[in-house]
Amino acid sequence: MEPGCAQAVAVRIRPIKAEVDFLAAGNGARHCSFTKTLSTCTRVCLDIHSSYAPCRCQGWDQKIMNRQTIIMPLPSFDFDPTESAVSWQIVRNAGYEVEFATVDGERAFGDQMMLSGEGLDPWGWIPVLKKIRLIGLGLRADQFGRSAYRAMEQDDRFLHPRKYCDLKVEDYDGMLLPGGHAPLMQQYLEDKTLQSFVADFFDATDARGELRPVGAICHGVILVARAISRKTGKSVLYGRRTTALTWALERSAWHLTKYFARFWDPDYYRTYIEKPEDPVAYWSVESEVKRALAKEEDFVNVEPGCEHHFLKTAGIFRDRLNDARPAHVIADGNYLSARWPGDTHTFARNFVALMDQYCASPDSSTRSKKP
Repeated sequence: MEPGCAQAVAVRIRPIKAEVDFLAAGNGARHCSFTKTLSTCTRVCLDIHSSYAPCRCQGWDQKIMNRQTIIMPLPSFDFDPTESAVSWQIVRNAGYEVEFATVDGERAFGDQMMLSGEGLDPWGWIPVLKKIRLIGLGLRADQFGRSAYRAMEQDDRFLHPRKYCDLKVEDYDGMLLPGGHAPLMQQYLEDKTLQSFVADFFDATDARGELRPVGAICHGVILVARAISRKTGKSVLYGRRTTALTWALERSAWHLTKYFARFWDPDYYRTYIEKPEDPVAYWSVESEVKRALAKEEDFVNVEPGCEHHFLKTAGIFRDRLNDARPAHVIADGNYLSARWPGDTHTFARNFVALMDQYCASPDSSTRSKKP
């Protein structure tokens, strides 16, 4: 089967030599997916009528006892609410702790237009009329993303994050890097301290000699691409396979708002915009990520003719806990990547699989060696 076409995403961490399959649940019942090669610690339950529900099987309590912790750095403003909050919710409900970090240690704020939908219609610049939302209702985060964001805002760790400069690789068992497209994302993407931390996280092994899981989605992959390994002097993505926000998805959202919606701010959907002398799409997410790779083919898009190709590429369908058909998630060893908010449920579920596999190894509570 071609890369990215599988409905079940196989995840492999090379040092452990074990495989986890996460299958899309079929109907309204509660389903369990679990590895056939690891302990019951890896089992999780999905209830499609509620938020992600952990299975209190053997191993789940062990996660709580050992306090396996995932770090999620965020920009001060404009991060995508779905990519961050749905991932947070699924990972937390699977039994893992999540800590946050910002540049100054103050709480972060998601992209407010993606939460409300206000300002995404042609009349969105008019104070009263902007409350009337048409295009904005379709472009904003869906009900699952908004609900998860409201819940995340009640989390004390979210309200009291750490500073980028205080982060240490050995304090964490995994890392999640969400994205977002608005211009204030640049602070997060360009921060040299954060880039160095991300690079060290990729380079460092724990006390068992194993690499920790890392997940990046959408513009979060740019942060990974810009993280330069101390060992190789190249991007930590060099030699890896990845996906990210594709130019096709980025361009369609950009053109929709530029020509039909937010005409007074036509580049809202572009974090970086090309200069006149630049090639077309030179500063798109896909193009920048490709420049960091060993070869262009390592950027994995949805293959033509792939099953559910239209659902995956139209940019209007989003995955759910019980429906991975619209999602496109790529695994390469301990690294997991996805494209946009419409992949988030599947992305987060498979990140849980990576964490479960990592934590199922002997002495998993012994965290780390420095790079």
